[in-house]
Amino acid sequence: MLVQTAHCSDQENWALLEVHPVLSLERCLEDHEAVLEVQATWSLKGDTRFVFCKNYAKYEFFRKPMLFFPESMISDSADVSKGMTSSELIQNLLRSGTCPEIQGFLHVKEASRKAWKKVYFFLRRSGLYCSTKGSSKEPRHLQYVADLDDLNVYAVVNGRKLYGAPADFTFCIKPSKNPVRTQDLKILCAENEQTRTCWTSAFRLFKYGKQLQCNYQLSKSAPRSLEGSKLPDGKVRSTDMILVAMDFSGKAGGRVIQNPTEAQSAEREEGQAWRFCSCSCLSCVLLAAIHKSQPWFHGGVSRKEAQRLMEKQGLVDGMFLIRESQQHAQCFVLELCYKLKARHYLVIACEDGGRKYFTMDDGLTLFIDLLQLVEFHQINKGILPVCLKHPCVCVAL
Repeated sequence: MLVQTAHCSDQENWALLEVHPVLSLERCLEDHEAVLEVQATWSLKGDTRFVFCKNYAKYEFFRKPMLFFPESMISDSADVSKGMTSSELIQNLLRSGTCPEIQGFLHVKEASRKAWKKVYFFLRRSGLYCSTKGSSKEPRHLQYVADLDDLNVYAVVNGRKLYGAPADFTFCIKPSKNPVRTQDLKILCAENEQTRTCWTSAFRLFKYGKQLQCNYQLSKSAPRSLEGSKLPDGKVRSTDMILVAMDFSGKAGGRVIQNPTEAQSAEREEGQAWRFCSCSCLSCVLLAAIHKSQPWFHGGVSRKEAQRLMEKQGLVDGMFLIRESQQHAQCFVLELCYKLKARHYLVIACEDGGRKYFTMDDGLTLFIDLLQLVEFHQINKGILPVCLKHPCVCVAL
């Protein structure tokens, strides 16, 4: 309903985010969750809210499982046939049939203390366990921590400052039906983003099983928008009227361009014509700053704010934004996500033949504006590791 009301074209990339500002907790609601049931667990005195926002990584682990589940963290548990490779175990996990075991060290905040302790954890279908002796799996060394059916996993936004976490990759688990209270939180911290993503994704998969696979399939098959629909009398909606290529260069008035090749050529020429205008009229000055109206342009936000925004919308390959450089005047920075990390590329302003250009490769490739730079790299990788795909927007509804 929100997607249709807000006229969002990419339905599968939007989500409801449950935000607890005081505790710096956030989590993406699953598609099958009842919103009112979630809201019923909130404290009446708090400022908890839902945010309708972009989330490209909601089902990304179905598309690139090997990136989200490192082989070192996957092992076969007692109920899994031995001899299976890590790849086969991951495929079983995504199909939500036989589940492997997720294992690894995590920093855990000790109850009623500011100290953090490094502990080896195991995530199984039966629940979350920790080892009281190194990484031992022996039953006498395993301690039961939590039941998966009765908990939710949250990302912690500012774990270093609020909880004294040893790294930025903090998350927590809490009972799903209880109000959010500090004493009920089990706060954990991973060594890097990939490890944190592996744990949080595994919690979701282990808890919901095949329901997540169904949600993923439904998100792909759901209608993207109301475009293309017809009225009862068979007429096309006014918002869907077909555009016709026209030529107004002749003295006798406009003519419809019938040849598809000629129509495409006219479209390219018209789209690029304003970029090569060298006058200083008001129209050209406004068009020269057209990047300011693009959803991927974020003005003078800091590097930390930009990275936080990208993390919030899901660190998927090809997500990008452009911001003004804080260290180099008249330059910009292209922030690009690749392999769960934000990479930074300086866009330098230069002049050639009296005209201003932008470049990222020391002048080898020149672009007359940022819009042309983005359009080029949406088709060609150039010096980037991956093409620009998902604009990181600063819109929350």
